[in-house]
Amino acid sequence: MSLMVVTPETVHNPRALRTGTVPRKILKRVFVLPRRGERSAGLIVRLIAEVEALRYLIALTPFVAVGLIWTDLALPLAQAPLLMVIVIGFFELRVLRPTAAKREKLMSEDEAVRIVDTLNFRARAILSRIAARPDAPGGEIMLVVEQSDLAHVPTLTLVSLQTAEGRPRILSLGPEDRAMIRAELFDEEFTERRLQTANLRENVFLRSVVYDTRGVTAHARLAALLEAPAAAPA
Repeated sequence: MSLMVVTPETVHNPRALRTGTVPRKILKRVFVLPRRGERSAGLIVRLIAEVEALRYLIALTPFVAVGLIWTDLALPLAQAPLLMVIVIGFFELRVLRPTAAKREKLMSEDEAVRIVDTLNFRARAILSRIAARPDAPGGEIMLVVEQSDLAHVPTLTLVSLQTAEGRPRILSLGPEDRAMIRAELFDEEFTERRLQTANLRENVFLRSVVYDTRGVTAHARLAALLEAPAAAPA
């Protein structure tokens, strides 16, 4: 499993995170490269796997191999674009992703709803703690959880804090908040894979949970003040 908390400080190309609307979709639109300390070999490989052009090259590898072994077939294969399109389509839609019929069999609708409810509950708990900070952003903030739709490879999950207040943008998160998200959003029972299975079942891969910071109670703000100092969103 690969989870990345996306903020302007955790990627080498923060300009790629600029947006005019929220929730901001990242996968298939931009390539984010994690900074040192945020990346691992597994995460880098998983992010690279999201690049469609590279996957197409993998799907066409048999054509290259056949052309190298049987050189007399190289030219006919190169002149068969329809066959290449069929191979790419089969690889993308049948090998990497389940069909619509198989998606429905992954789990029951009720179970998928329970999993999404669990995500919403945990996301709101995280948002309430962030919103209680003295320097938290005002207005509505949202925790956005985006997952890849590639089912037969390790799960990739991108989590970010976003807002439409002032201007739509992805907010900064300090190291403590990033650690809190990693520790509290998923666990051994509610895993990234379980959420992805529910997302595959419903064919929805971008989830956002909205929290109005104006509803934070005085008790929650006092509790935040009594906690150890932590970095908050900018």
